[in-house]
Amino acid sequence: MSEPLIPKHGGYRKLKSFQIAQLAYDVTVRFCDRYIDRRSRTHDQMVQAARSGVQNIAEGSQASGTSKKFELKLTSVARASLEELKLDYEDFLRQRGLEMLEPQHPVLIRFKERRCQTLDELQQWVAEERRNGIDTDKQGQTQTDRDSRTNTDTNVNRPVLQVKESVNVSDGPCESLSSACLVANATLSLLNLACYFLDRQIVRLAADFENEGGFTERLYRVRSTKRRNK
Repeated sequence: MSEPLIPKHGGYRKLKSFQIAQLAYDVTVRFCDRYIDRRSRTHDQMVQAARSGVQNIAEGSQASGTSKKFELKLTSVARASLEELKLDYEDFLRQRGLEMLEPQHPVLIRFKERRCQTLDELQQWVAEERRNGIDTDKQGQTQTDRDSRTNTDTNVNRPVLQVKESVNVSDGPCESLSSACLVANATLSLLNLACYFLDRQIVRLAADFENEGGFTERLYRVRSTKRRNK
């Protein structure tokens, strides 16, 4: 069977990198509208970086039929855009004094186990984490603290320390994790995964280009084969 001049291309919707980057884009648009001033450059830059990651994966995949070199370049641009977006989320957490969770934090483990594929599914996960967490009122006073004070005032012989120890913080949601903190950490987890897949794609594309060449080399092989057959 002769080598096709233009091979199959454009199957980007099946790529894990594209699917995860697209979810991160959807989350980022909603996140920025809610937590970042719409008049700030950061708002536009985060949305554009997220969009660039998605669009360049798609464009590179579509262009691969006639230019492996262009596909490699655009895939690298997508990877760089998502790295930029990661830094923006890290800055958001750091500048607001919010916790940046370790990969093995119980909250992130539960998030990864959910395998969210849509914005709605991610929002449901955030709602569950918040609902199952320690109730905090507007003054930052936890339900545990209110119960402890109430028990003391009513002369119930129940030490404050005992009440606090009844909440297993290490295994459950932490009272300091606001919705913004949860979404930012979840999106960072998505971006890390998307970047992992993109790194693997870039390595494979580079190897294919090195071993098989690009469109010019393929055109030469196809024309040479056709001449020999004549």
